[in-house]
Amino acid sequence: MTTPPAPSQPVRVAALYRFARLDAFEALRAPLAAFCCGRGIKGTLLLAHEGINGTVAGSGEAIAALIDHIEAIDGLSGLEVKYSDAAAMPFHRMKVRLKREIVTMGVETIDPATSAGTYVEPGDWNALISQPDTLVIDTRNAYEVSIGTFKGAVDPATASFREFPAWVEAHRAEFEGRKVAMFCTGGIRCEKATAYVKSLGFEDVFHLKGGILKYLEQVPAEQSLWQGECFVFDERVSVSHGLAEGEAELCRACRHPLTQSELTSPNYAAGVSCPHCFDARSDEDRKRYAERQRQVELARARGRRPHIGS
Repeated sequence: MTTPPAPSQPVRVAALYRFARLDAFEALRAPLAAFCCGRGIKGTLLLAHEGINGTVAGSGEAIAALIDHIEAIDGLSGLEVKYSDAAAMPFHRMKVRLKREIVTMGVETIDPATSAGTYVEPGDWNALISQPDTLVIDTRNAYEVSIGTFKGAVDPATASFREFPAWVEAHRAEFEGRKVAMFCTGGIRCEKATAYVKSLGFEDVFHLKGGILKYLEQVPAEQSLWQGECFVFDERVSVSHGLAEGEAELCRACRHPLTQSELTSPNYAAGVSCPHCFDARSDEDRKRYAERQRQVELARARGRRPHIGS
């Protein structure tokens, strides 16, 4: 009698970053890629003069080995890491990329490693953002904010993080005389945002340590001020309290995350259109997308892996 295979273990996902001066970051690319590929790890790591950033997934043992490996690199000890699990591998390949910035703001005169705002632990976050003199700012992009954010948070409605400095300049008067509390998915964008705001002369600047992911992991749902789900940059699309996989789905035409209510819109068709892109696409576009979706479904029915980007 054939023994049935053991149930597959969840895939370990690690979102990590560290702001640190890396003068020879280019030399790290090939060894890191080889280390990851040799252990079946997939995802993306970004390297720049200012440090490392990325999200990767693999077996628990492989991810633990990678974190130890990166921690041993000169300057990169003390990584900020958020762990979660996925039922299946959420990435298609492994990429290690060289960049000008590990999170692109376009302001090269700031150094988050030495001038960032004050960390606030997840357990202390509710008290800070509930104070009437606290300006709470979501530093993520508008499509991320659309499926969830903190109660009372300001949405700058940015399409990219490069737009954040201009938004701050336009709303500078709103910062005067107030505490400024910023947050993002994993902590990296808001850490850089605090360094920028402090460079403008504001001192009472705070950011959520470990970002939304750490908050959802540590703060019980019944005590939470988080509303909705948190967008993540992999095939899970979103997570909720306890870092359980969320219900949001991705429009495969425009890559915008969709709530359950948006999936019932008459403008939604799987792989073809959604309420966010329907008016921006032509009938010819939708015809092409429909054919692509048909091919994806055929491949899935035949047991093949999904098309990349589907």
